[in-house]
Amino acid sequence: MKYDKLVRDRIPEIIKKDGKTAKTHFADDEEYMKKLADKLLEEAKEYAEGGNVEELADVLEVVYAIAIAKGIHKVQLDSIVQKKRDERGAFEKRVVLDEIV
Repeated sequence: MKYDKLVRDRIPEIIKKDGKTAKTHFADDEEYMKKLADKLLEEAKEYAEGGNVEELADVLEVVYAIAIAKGIHKVQLDSIVQKKRDERGAFEKRVVLDEIV
């Protein structure tokens, strides 16, 4: 079966333990960023469809990988999140914008 998608680092090892062979390659920078974007959408869709916290953890893992690939450490990313919270708020009050008149 063909996949052509980014997988977690240990997936080939897990496949091998199952007695199968995984054909893989290492992405260059351009392909890596594209595959990360695809993976983010995939994981977000899986979370949206099922609401499983495990899928939410996968979304977060992909977000961290994207940040690292862009040279942003997790601490820096958290700082950006906090700055946006301070300036624009979070999503805790469940505000839904219906219309601007």
